[in-house]
Amino acid sequence: MRVVTLKINGQEMSGRDDEDILHVAREHDIEIPTLCQLDGISEWGGCRLCLVEIEGSAKLSAACVTKVSEGMVVNTESERLAGYRKTIVEMLFTEGNHVCSVCVSNNNCELQDMSSDLKIDHISLPYRYPLRTVDASHDLFIFDANRCILCTRCVRVCDEAEGAHTWDIAGRGIQSQLVSDLHQPWGESTSCTSCGKCVEACPTGAIFEKGKAAGEMVKDAKFLVYLAEMKAEKS
Repeated sequence: MRVVTLKINGQEMSGRDDEDILHVAREHDIEIPTLCQLDGISEWGGCRLCLVEIEGSAKLSAACVTKVSEGMVVNTESERLAGYRKTIVEMLFTEGNHVCSVCVSNNNCELQDMSSDLKIDHISLPYRYPLRTVDASHDLFIFDANRCILCTRCVRVCDEAEGAHTWDIAGRGIQSQLVSDLHQPWGESTSCTSCGKCVEACPTGAIFEKGKAAGEMVKDAKFLVYLAEMKAEKS
């Protein structure tokens, strides 16, 4: 590990060469949007909202999985990036069935916040209106596939923080879907410990506590950083 110097948005800064662009930027109060990243679990780079421009490269790079290097010049804001991010968020809305007014996470939803930050006031893409189910078989929680954005936060937190690996992704491409215990009803899962970590990690109203009405589901996954630190100390 060594310290390197780089520039992000014209600002010179330093970071360790084992750090990614996203975290070095945050350490210097530069926010980069993301939905799949969550402190305390591994990086995945799947939502592509944290794409940045790196001088010398024609392609865009995901900031959460790209390590910093000596002399790197990064740009996190441009017309090109704003266009990509708006399109990605629009696609997330059209690929699911998101009706914010009746969602338990209304006004407490990261996808909703992201659309506001990107000033998205209408959707220009055609809606798919997929036929998706709601799994209310668990005693404590509900999974509403209509609001799932396949960020895999629940998959990673269940595996890495709880060690249960109840959740996983089945299918490919547009047919991909979140499943529990090899496509069994959540309530029949033999691996689920009912810890609720997946509920707190979910950025939308896809996984929530039973009994919550519209706008009542407030989530907080800050405890994951503490768990990750404790796990690192033990190892």
